[in-house]
This record gives sequence, structure tokens and C-alpha cells, in this order.
Amino acid sequence: MIKFVLNKSAALDRRVSGPFGIMFRERGIALLMVLWIMAILIVVTFSFSFAVRTELFSTNAFKDQMHDKLLAEAGLQRGILEIYYRRLHKKDTVSLAESQPCRVDGRPYAGRVGEDHYAFSLTDESGKININLLSDATGIILNRLLVQQGIDPSRADTIVDALLDWKDSDNLHRLHGAEDDYYQSLPRPYRAKNTSFDSPEELLFVKGMTAEILYGNEKKAGLIRFLTVYSGTSKINIHTAAPDVLKALPLMSADSVEKIIAYRTADNTDQNGAGLQALLGSQYAPLAQYITTTDSGVYAIEAAGYQEGSEKVRYGLKAIVSILNNNKHEIFYYQSPARVRHAI
Repeated sequence: MIKFVLNKSAALDRRVSGPFGIMFRERGIALLMVLWIMAILIVVTFSFSFAVRTELFSTNAFKDQMHDKLLAEAGLQRGILEIYYRRLHKKDTVSLAESQPCRVDGRPYAGRVGEDHYAFSLTDESGKININLLSDATGIILNRLLVQQGIDPSRADTIVDALLDWKDSDNLHRLHGAEDDYYQSLPRPYRAKNTSFDSPEELLFVKGMTAEILYGNEKKAGLIRFLTVYSGTSKINIHTAAPDVLKALPLMSADSVEKIIAYRTADNTDQNGAGLQALLGSQYAPLAQYITTTDSGVYAIEAAGYQEGSEKVRYGLKAIVSILNNNKHEIFYYQSPARVRHAI
């Protein structure tokens, strides 16, 4: 009996190791190959799905950005149109409230495109400090502005003197200034320009200036908002200057600044400055060497695009526009995208 069982087992071993055994092994290998192929296909499918999803999100983000950019561009073009309108009706003594020209003191205006909207503001460049026309006498305005912005007085002295040294033609430095000897000693040496600034951003090369002072941060505005190279005058237009610039004027009292802002906010139609002169009274004469009431014809435009239901600036741009005598305009400066004020 035991011999019979052993013989039967040996016979089964011979059958399994025969042609059928080879077939069973081949089927096992085929199954493993199918499983590996399925695993590879699953990985490829998930990878393709992830790539498509990423591309879809990128496309939607690009579409939204272009949408907001075009809204901001609409704000820019509206601003240019309002400048032309202002030029045409600037001397009107009487006008309806809805047809009054836009003010150029930085106040915000809004418009709509379909369901979405844009905002823009106009600022005459004469309301800013022209750094190319600063002198030892008028440098005090920039110095006072820096101190108002929280800059240490000693650093303010350094920035103003170094700015004047940067653009003058000689190589003699002022008490707190800097010329080639200082700039050549830096890790990455360069020379003082000894000529006019091309843009306010060039101040970053000047001793004492930092990006935080120039551009500001989330808590305070940067100095660049109050500077220009385009106005053509060293005086400050009190019709259009920001309160910070007005406060920086020598002999300008806080009470006078409040009166000027209140007068402008009241939408007075006075455009020749007579009203503000009367408002300042006896204080106007000593201030006359620092101020003007004449527009420069060069305007800073800040524009932003918003989608319906959003109060956050989604896309901003800035431009400096000059109106020429032949009813054409020239863009001196264009930045897109740009950081614009939340108030716009």
C-alpha cells in the first residue's frame, strides 16, 4: 500500500514537471507582466491627469490675470481721457457736479466694464518733489519729509547731501554726502553719476537710501510716491500735493495743511490758485519760494482692475503721461503690474 502511494506521487511529480508544468509557469509570468503593465498604466494615467489639472489651473490663472490687466488698462485709458477733458474745461468757472473735470490730487475715481470695474487716480507731478531740481536751499523739503516718514535725522541728512552730490558735476562731497571715493570703496564699486536722475528708482544707488525707505512696506508708503523727475519745477503745487508733502514744506503749519486739504475736498472749482492764496493769508508770502499753483501738464496715473464681488486690488499699473500741444500725449513711464494704493 505504501509503495503504491509513493509510486502515485512520483507519477504526479513527473506530470507537473512535464509540458503542463511549463505551461503553468508561463501563465504565472504572463500574469505578473500584466500586473506590471497595469501598474505602469495607472502611474502614467495619474501623471497625465495631474499635468492636465495643473495646466487647467495655470490657464485659468492666466485668463484671470489678463482679465484684470485689461480692466486696469481700461482705467489707464479713462485717466488719459479725463486729462484731455480737464485740459479742455480747466478754465470753466461754472460746471455741473457730474461734468466737473477729475481732480489731479490723487483722489480715486471708478468706472465699470460689464459686471466688473476699474479704479484710477490722477496726480499732477508738480505736487511731488523733483529730485533733479533740488538744491541746498530746497533740500530741506526732502529732509523734513524723510524725518516725517520715521527716518533718523542723521540718515536723512546723509540721504539729502548724498543725493545732491550724486547729481552735481563736481567730485566734492557735502558734509554728510558721498562722491566717488565712497562708492568706489563698496564691495561692488561704481561712480557717482554727476548728472540728473533718470528716474526716482535710481536713488537706490545713493548713500543712505534703502529699498524699504524708497518703496515702503505694508505699514507705510514709500518715499517714491512723493518724488518725481518729470514736473519741470522745483516748487510744490499746493493744489495737488499729498498731505505728507505739504507738511514737509518749511513754514507750513499743521493748521494750514488742514485748511488746504479741506478746501480741496470741498470740490471747489477754483483752478488758478487765488482761493488757496486767500486761504493762507499772510502765510502765503513766506511760503511763495517753495510753492506754486500751476499744473505741470505731466500726470501720474495709477489704475487697478477688480472683478465683481472683490474689493481687493487684483492687478495694478502705473504710468506717467505728458499732454503735448498737438492734442497728443506721451508716456514717459509705464509699469505693469505695479503695486498701487489700496484706496484706489
